[in-house]
Amino acid sequence: MAEDSSRLSEEELNALTFDEGFEEDSGSLLDPEAALGSAVRPHNLVTEDTTIGINLAAVDMITERFTRHLRLGLMEVLRTSPRITADRVKTLPFSEFLEDLKAPLSVNTVRLSGLRGTSMVVIDPNVVFASLDNFFGGFGRGIDGLPPGRMFTPTETRIINIMLEVIFASIHEAWSPIMEINCEHIGSEINPAFVQIVDENDLVIVCHLEVELSGKERGAVDIVYPFATLKPIRDILRGRVQDSEDPSVDHDVWARELAGAASDAELEHRVILGEIDLTLGDFNNMQPGDILDLKKYDTARVLVDDIPLFDADVGTANGYVAARLLKAVEPE
Repeated sequence: MAEDSSRLSEEELNALTFDEGFEEDSGSLLDPEAALGSAVRPHNLVTEDTTIGINLAAVDMITERFTRHLRLGLMEVLRTSPRITADRVKTLPFSEFLEDLKAPLSVNTVRLSGLRGTSMVVIDPNVVFASLDNFFGGFGRGIDGLPPGRMFTPTETRIINIMLEVIFASIHEAWSPIMEINCEHIGSEINPAFVQIVDENDLVIVCHLEVELSGKERGAVDIVYPFATLKPIRDILRGRVQDSEDPSVDHDVWARELAGAASDAELEHRVILGEIDLTLGDFNNMQPGDILDLKKYDTARVLVDDIPLFDADVGTANGYVAARLLKAVEPE
């Protein structure tokens, strides 16, 4: 009977069982640490950094652009110059982000065209009430806190919607150098526990902004992107994102913002008709009815914040005392 060629010989079996690099009694096959030595490193699958591949510095730059456009938008709507500062973008589990939120808040779910999933915009009620006060001509006063079950009134909701329009437009402009993004408002809640854009253990990317209106009230605005939303464009974000495709664009934005803020600054104007030289003794002896000898100028002098800027004639116009500017004063 012919020998079965499919069977392995004894030498072949020994070759499969033992390797020249191992000794049978070394115990290395039973002790992984002995086999790998110092190459063993602990690895926690729960806390694994899944942000690898997403350039968070690029998201920081997008947030900076968003902050500039948001400041301009709120300035136009509220007629005040808000101060907005952005923290560094951070990633954390969605449940951890929710832990820091206390109802009631304006929690808004948003769908971003071109990106999958649902994002979130959270507005602190202090920002809402300060904006409401500014909108109706107040001084931007906020509110310390609201009862847990308190709903926003129709007027407050209208202010929130106005702010959302500004926020959505700012998001569009901030992302425009990278891709076209438009925001679609899905819904609103006052309790963040009722909003579930991702599972509790899923990571989210949080852009946290501190908004200060009229130098009095502060509050937060958070833009929250699920990690899964930005993951498909990680190749775009991995590359270096320029602060602007055209540097002149950012310069123009900065110039408009500066001009808008400066135009709202209050300046003291005074018109000086003449001067009187007095000693301290004369001043102390002054009584009602005394006549003061005024050294009248040929023309009045217009001062802005105590800086002489113009010569002027003084007269009346439309029943009011008025000054007509004649010429600029040469700087001394």
